[in-house]
Amino acid sequence: MFAEDTIAAISTPYGSGGIGIIRISGEKAFEIAGKIFKGRKSIESIKSHTINYGKIVDPKDGSVLDEVLLTKMKAPNTFTREDVIEINCHGGIVVLRKILELVIREGARLAEPGEFTKRAFLNGRIDLAQAEAIIDIINAKTVQGSKIALEQLEGKLSEKIKEVRDRLIELIAHIEATLDYPEEDFDKITEDKIYKGLNEIKAFLSNLLLDFDRGRVMKEGIKAVIAGRPNVGKSSLLNQLAGYNRAIVTDIPGTTRDIIEEYINIRGIPVKIVDTAGIRETGDVVEKIGVEKTRKAIESADLVILMIDAVDGFTAADTKMVELTKDRKAIILLNKADLVGNKPSVLEECREKIRNELKKIGNSMSIIETSMKDGKGIDELENEISRLFLQGEIEPDSQPLITNVRHAALVEKALASINYAISGCDDQMPMDCVTIDIRNAAQFLGEITGESVSDEILNQIFERFCIGK
Repeated sequence: MFAEDTIAAISTPYGSGGIGIIRISGEKAFEIAGKIFKGRKSIESIKSHTINYGKIVDPKDGSVLDEVLLTKMKAPNTFTREDVIEINCHGGIVVLRKILELVIREGARLAEPGEFTKRAFLNGRIDLAQAEAIIDIINAKTVQGSKIALEQLEGKLSEKIKEVRDRLIELIAHIEATLDYPEEDFDKITEDKIYKGLNEIKAFLSNLLLDFDRGRVMKEGIKAVIAGRPNVGKSSLLNQLAGYNRAIVTDIPGTTRDIIEEYINIRGIPVKIVDTAGIRETGDVVEKIGVEKTRKAIESADLVILMIDAVDGFTAADTKMVELTKDRKAIILLNKADLVGNKPSVLEECREKIRNELKKIGNSMSIIETSMKDGKGIDELENEISRLFLQGEIEPDSQPLITNVRHAALVEKALASINYAISGCDDQMPMDCVTIDIRNAAQFLGEITGESVSDEILNQIFERFCIGK
């Protein structure tokens, strides 16, 4: 497909670095390298998959652009299954651009975003789900997220999806053979076998969808908003979770007037922690803007951490903020517990008021006593966040997780088609009608791995990649 087309791009991030890499892939990769690379051996005599020292020289005037290490990789044993050259030069943007310009001048063209990976897919090196896993590895924010993406790159998800799709295709073949050749002597499929097979596939797809939220959290993380009245300890909590003084902390109410954000890792979950301005009635124009931003942040949050001052008790303002958490995942922190530690009745009274208010709005959430002074309750808070969003760790031999929204949508469509097919069996519909729904399910699953996918979808997927990948 790309026999007449050779592409090139810078594969390392732009900017200054120790090493920069220029990648060339296609039929003319070796020819182009032979024109610009001067080493002890010619490109033709260099063995495949070896690294060779030399210089990049402009053939027009003989000027040396850089000292480099060049790797030659002969097809089909390459990422793209094409001839590939990788030039490791010094990582300055000037030298990288000059070498890339030289490569393009000598017969390559600039690669499109994700085109190297797209060629790997189109040439059968990887399937579409594996291709998408590559960008997930690049963008992984946690060890767990990287682990899931690596398992997908290794083909564990694809293997399961293909296995189910093959079962569906086998069902279709058996049904059609039974319908088309009723007189022939072979093991004909029965309605019971069809029904059993469909229900087994339904169970598998249902479990994939059930685990999607957990997989998505590990991949993308959550947005957690710290809310509460002024001076209840919100900025101190941010600093505790971040492990350093990210926000300014004073005894003056209203110190935080704008949104402060910090990305942290809590029990394997990427969390964007948002410290907000305290919600209160105020005449200060700047503070009013901050309060309004807080309300909007709560509306878009995956988790609300609502802080209440144990010294002041549960106030009317706290009641309003509890109402804002209705229908959202939330945790209540009863902060400054150290200041009333010798007055357990005060804490219990506050807890009781909170519980009564939660009953009114029909919400249930944990109430944790905390002290930002000595870090009390932080471990309990992190454990509760993990419980709310993960509900268990990944087991090595467990069912693969889907983390991609596109995959989840296709599994959902496939499951709907399976349910239609099962209903058709229940209603004793003709088997050729049931076959249509089974075929649709197979089509949707094929779109995950790329066995049945449009060019438009492919372009949308690979446009998300960087140019050098």
